[in-house]
Amino acid sequence: MKIKKSLAISETGFVFDPSTGDSYTLNPIGLEIIQLLREGKSREDITKAMTRTFDVDSLTFERYYFDFLGMLKQMQLVESDE
Repeated sequence: MKIKKSLAISETGFVFDPSTGDSYTLNPIGLEIIQLLREGKSREDITKAMTRTFDVDSLTFERYYFDFLGMLKQMQLVESDE
């Protein structure tokens, strides 16, 4: 899964989608996940990075990670890898 290249994402977590005019605000964890996705990191790499940085086990993180990805898809902020 790839984050749309047209998105403008600030260091503070403000996201602007110029194709729709919509804007969103990410918390620090969401911002870090978006940055890792933009770098092309795999799910496994993201899980390892987040469990090292935050006090969360991998199963709990992955549950929230997939929920977050679902929201990104629903808001059409990602492109399929296919």
